[in-house]
Amino acid sequence: MSVELLTFGCRLNTYESEVMRGLAAGQDGTVIVNTCAVTAEAQRQARQAIRRLVRERPDARIVVTGCAAQIDPAAWEALPGVARVLGNDDKLKPESWLPGAGSAVSDIMAARETAAHLVTEFAGRARAFVQVQQGCDYRCTFCVIPFGRGPNRSVPIGAVVRQIRLLLDSGYREIVLTGVDIASYGSDLPGTPRLGQMIRRVLAQVPELPRLRLSSIDPAAIDDDLWRLIADEPRLMPHLHLSLQAGSDLILKRMRRRHLRAEALGVIERARSLRPGIAIGADLIAGFPTETDALFQETLDFVTMSNIPFLHVFPYSERPGTPAARMPAVPKPDRKARAALLREAGARNETAFLAAQVGATVSVLTEAAQTGHTEHFAPVRLAHVTGSGRLLAARVTGTAQGALLAEAA
Repeated sequence: MSVELLTFGCRLNTYESEVMRGLAAGQDGTVIVNTCAVTAEAQRQARQAIRRLVRERPDARIVVTGCAAQIDPAAWEALPGVARVLGNDDKLKPESWLPGAGSAVSDIMAARETAAHLVTEFAGRARAFVQVQQGCDYRCTFCVIPFGRGPNRSVPIGAVVRQIRLLLDSGYREIVLTGVDIASYGSDLPGTPRLGQMIRRVLAQVPELPRLRLSSIDPAAIDDDLWRLIADEPRLMPHLHLSLQAGSDLILKRMRRRHLRAEALGVIERARSLRPGIAIGADLIAGFPTETDALFQETLDFVTMSNIPFLHVFPYSERPGTPAARMPAVPKPDRKARAALLREAGARNETAFLAAQVGATVSVLTEAAQTGHTEHFAPVRLAHVTGSGRLLAARVTGTAQGALLAEAA
């Protein structure tokens, strides 16, 4: 029995789970639970998974790591059945996985560099994730992640290129650049290269890379080089997922975000003018403390006005130790109801966006027998069975249940 991974949360966690799969190789019977601390629900799911493991596989050796474990290691170590707890920095150190090594949670806020760990595959996935940075230097009032990830640390461009080449050699055709705050890339490196400069150099040094995609990005920090790439580089996918969080200026200020409503709309309009047809996604929080019905309506109107088709909506979740947790709270039923309204608005936008693709020829990365995603990250159901991890042209014939229907061209 090989090492098993249970991964919660972001793409960065997915990448790090594959690193740990290699570091812990040979430790049969070990189950690594890589936790997330973004919401209380994410932590509840991880605890539930551990309880299920203990019940169904009492002989398993459970190692808990990730952001939740970094922030409150004692709580996770106290769970019945947990053998070890490792912090985010320690989980990526080879010595942490030597026989006899014990629990370790270093001071993540003291971290100053991010090691380049090479990964060759992502089990069960058609696209590969590459870490380009770690941590965040900003302090949004709702966010606990800096306490779990530490300050911004960037991976040198040469190491990013080596990792991408290795994954292409393994057969991957799409790479997703990921991190905690990828827009802050390079501020800690010699010469302070920006994200756009790094991407330009990656594409120049890896001409065989067919598709490059970005994970969530802060709309306040898109640099000029990146704007030029969005306009001119066909290998950079026409898909921009923005960390917006709200569409109300007052709420954005109370969140301590770096952008306001008009600036976010400006980013979306600029992206669409430079890359017609680009798909826009966004993260939004419903029911942030002090959000009145009127302030929520501003965010709902923003979603309708901006026509964002791909929304990730989260009811606000109190995170202990953050300033927002001390603000006047919105009742949880209201948070849930507002989240539902935002999702409904997003679904209407998505339906219109998908309908506009009918008749077009799209590029599909296949992910299972008959499914995949287009260059816009729109889900596709293909008429015929294909292998996973292939790039193919397909003609869109219709839509159904939030996906495109297509036939190989």
